Amino acid sequence: MRRVAVTGIGLVTALGVGTDETWRRLLAGESGIGAIESYDASSLSTQQAGEVTDFDAEQFANRKTLRSMTRNDQLALAGASLAVADSSFEFDEEVSPRAGLFVGSNKEISNPMHILEASLVARNEDGSVDIRRLGAEASSAFYPLFYVEGLQAASIFYISHAFGLRGANTYFAGTAEAGASAIGRGFRAVRRGEVDVVIAGGFDDASSWWSTTKLEPFGVLTSSECRPYDLRRSGTVLGEGSAFVVLEELGAAQKRGARVYAEIVGFGNAADTYKLITPDPAGRALGRAIRSALAEGEVAAEDVQYVAAEGTGTKLGDASEASALRSVFGDNAAGPVASSVKPATGNLVGGSGALNVVLALLAIANKAVPPTLNLERPDPACNGLDWVPGEARELPVDHAVALARGLEGQNVAVLARAV
Repeated sequence: MRRVAVTGIGLVTALGVGTDETWRRLLAGESGIGAIESYDASSLSTQQAGEVTDFDAEQFANRKTLRSMTRNDQLALAGASLAVADSSFEFDEEVSPRAGLFVGSNKEISNPMHILEASLVARNEDGSVDIRRLGAEASSAFYPLFYVEGLQAASIFYISHAFGLRGANTYFAGTAEAGASAIGRGFRAVRRGEVDVVIAGGFDDASSWWSTTKLEPFGVLTSSECRPYDLRRSGTVLGEGSAFVVLEELGAAQKRGARVYAEIVGFGNAADTYKLITPDPAGRALGRAIRSALAEGEVAAEDVQYVAAEGTGTKLGDASEASALRSVFGDNAAGPVASSVKPATGNLVGGSGALNVVLALLAIANKAVPPTLNLERPDPACNGLDWVPGEARELPVDHAVALARGLEGQNVAVLARAV
């Protein structure tokens, strides 16, 4: 089995377009959460989010290409492009057949405005819905590229086309686990020799009105601040963005003089069949995922210094996560520290797991861990770990675990190690 190095990182978050800007502001304890500006959210109980306000898609694609891309796809291409630039890897015709792409997201639809414009055609003058009318006039009502831009895995094409990737590729549809699974599967592809280099990551426009109105009925969003592990926590805050990495065989990366952030050494996942959208209070599936990652990496639990935690700020989610971590690392001060950045970036949903992987890598590379903001009154149900409340901390991190949990019971853990 080959060793897998991370040589490039690309981040787009509410804290900035670029890895350095996001990381700097995370360590400074800043938050990108604010009032929603991209649409009128006055009818919703949740009226704040982590929106990327300084994003210029034309930096990453020409106008013709952008015509068929959704906001989701633009964020994906931006994150991948930033990761490739950071890696300084040259994708050429010789490399192309051995270059892979693994992407995860919660993208579901075409540009929402194009859906609304077309749907109005199905309304009669009295407001009733007439599907026959829609069928008769659909050809003129729908945007010509309506179905093209709505392809769920369209980002696979845009990124592959941009860098000439012709190797193994897969799209993972889901919530937090999607992006983390993409990176984990990319790690396995390089490790097993299926490809020599991989671009992998996750993305989501989770703060859009479509995602917000979809998730609000589930009762997982808060109308106030996101407060992971706090006694007053009432839910999560959504955000948009992307997180991508470039993975290479370690020896090849070192030979070309690449900067290596860390190496990925383990990937584990497990299913929670307790209840839909309701996690097992004991967090048993998450515990299994973490143990699987540790076993693959041949790393003992006591050797882990940092956990990039899920920490959504939901009552049941945070408590069950804490229970899982106690079951793996013990209930003592000698265990790893853990933190959640969702109060700073918002919950990227399909991209949040990939973001956590990047945080684990940056913690190793920079010997520092970001804080959990808004944690003022720790919930006794979340005891057992140091959640790094309020302020970032310098910490020599040699091993870090990144977590991701999906709404449908998926649990993923990715293990990284210093080189």
